[in-house]
Amino acid sequence: MRNLVAVLFVSAAAFAAVPVVAADLPQPYTPPPVVDNGMGGTFYLRASVGGNMLWTSEHVQTDGTTNQATAAGYGYSIGAGFGYEVGNGLRADVTVDELSNDGLTDGTNTLHLRSTLALANAYYDFPLMGGSQGGLGGYVGAGIGGAYYQVNTTPANEELPDGNGWTAAGALMTGVTYDMGSMVADLGYRAIYMPQISNNAVGPQPAWYINSNVVQEVRATLRYRLN
Repeated sequence: MRNLVAVLFVSAAAFAAVPVVAADLPQPYTPPPVVDNGMGGTFYLRASVGGNMLWTSEHVQTDGTTNQATAAGYGYSIGAGFGYEVGNGLRADVTVDELSNDGLTDGTNTLHLRSTLALANAYYDFPLMGGSQGGLGGYVGAGIGGAYYQVNTTPANEELPDGNGWTAAGALMTGVTYDMGSMVADLGYRAIYMPQISNNAVGPQPAWYINSNVVQEVRATLRYRLN
């Protein structure tokens, strides 16, 4: 009987010691739960429409003389693009705009410009009201690319023949946004710089140039998030 009691006592003590020993053994690593901070990236589509004005610093005439343009041209643009929001305030997109501008004059002739403008753009978005999950926000951005243009003048004359060509282009942007979740409305300002526009005439036709061209534009944009 004493032996049986001793065996039971030893067994009970052994079972009681198991949790203590187990606590001293290395435990398997359990990773902490993933916290969703709403910082995931997403692709988006965009569409824009805007009004613009064109200024140029100088007009080089066919005889080599230089003079200032006497009035600003005016016009509009429509465009579309595809982009990606990183989720930390940064986003980037590529845009293609059809730009039309009329009315730039040297006092005698008036320029008519049609341009297809392609830009790669980067932006930084920041909240103004409503926090990072929506509401009113702002942004700044910059873009670089090029434009294919067609130009003609009125009244039409042999001294200023029509033409077309390519030019580099750059842009600076700023604006305000309203984030509605799957869609974002954007009212912004964009300044587009084109270093030179010319009819690029060759042979017997006279060539003319307008240099340091700035298109200042107010645009309304709608972005649609794809996921």
